[in-house]
Amino acid sequence: QVQLVESGGGWVQPGGSLRLSCAASGRTFSSFLMGWFRQAPGKEREFVAAISGSASSTTYTNSVKGRFTISRDNAKNTVSLRMNNLKPEDTAVYYCAARGDPWTPMLVTPSLWGSWGQGTQVPVSS
Repeated sequence: QVQLVESGGGWVQPGGSLRLSCAASGRTFSSFLMGWFRQAPGKEREFVAAISGSASSTTYTNSVKGRFTISRDNAKNTVSLRMNNLKPEDTAVYYCAARGDPWTPMLVTPSLWGSWGQGTQVPVSS
């Protein structure tokens, strides 16, 4: 398990940009897959992006490809999500997640992630 704390959320206008950060505890951060999920009001939590421990592999849900970028700094135990050209449909609570098991095509499933942050809100509106 790893402790996760998100930051960087807040209101943004459509077309704007925001950078979310997630700080992780522990000395084995580089061994964890890291991901971002989001949950809009009245909807289920959905996968946004994930990055491998070495940062050699990333994957995104189709709706954010080309707009969002996930990155990590293993020296600082942080993972970030850069969000550009935000749309009202991106409005959600964004969660950082960690998975100690290998990469799998099923990592879009929230139940396969063992550690979660408390979430940070991102309202996108004019």
